Amino acid sequence: MSGLQKQVKDTTRSMAGLARKNALLLVALVAALVFIYLLEEVGEGEIMKLDTLAYRFFVEKLRSDPVTSVMKGFTGLLDIPVLLVMTLIVTAFAPGKAPGRCVAANLFGALALNVVLKQIVQRPRPDGFRLIAESGYSFPSGHSMVSMAFFGLLVWMVWTYEKDKTMRLVWCALFSLVIVMVGVSRIYLGVHYASDVLAGFCVSLLWLVFYTKVVAPAFMAQEA
Repeated sequence: MSGLQKQVKDTTRSMAGLARKNALLLVALVAALVFIYLLEEVGEGEIMKLDTLAYRFFVEKLRSDPVTSVMKGFTGLLDIPVLLVMTLIVTAFAPGKAPGRCVAANLFGALALNVVLKQIVQRPRPDGFRLIAESGYSFPSGHSMVSMAFFGLLVWMVWTYEKDKTMRLVWCALFSLVIVMVGVSRIYLGVHYASDVLAGFCVSLLWLVFYTKVVAPAFMAQEA
């Protein structure tokens, strides 16, 4: 191997290692930039092209009775009583008290953050094609924020503490699917614009980076 080839290979390895070590930071940076862009666009008061394209696909083309039942099922997973039950399940079956407390604090934080952001932006919800009744402001989507925060934290917990590789992959894939489908369901049901959903995901990704770096380890250390 020539000196140049070795230098290129070493540089590539160094860059790959740096990217792995700073993956969460890169995720947070991209999420922040996307959210800022969406916030600026929403502030102008116009419907974005993304919202129009999503409406045409999910509302005009995809709607049918069977699909509607599925979408209502996914959106129902984020009802407060359901979330409380799932939090109690985590508390009951996870080892020790720390995981349950960690999940509960995360849920409360995400809900509070969503309320604050909605009051600041005050974007009206889509009107004229809703399949379910909803009230309050639209941006960012509360269901999308909470699904990313709640199930995203479960992904982190499973990936960090589950020793069985197969189970780790299965549960992480399942939780990730739920996150995506909850967001899609909000667009399909006509209660959010696509930009609301994307913004909700971005805010919760930022929240999760902070929470899993600072708050969650402190909770989990209580059981150590």
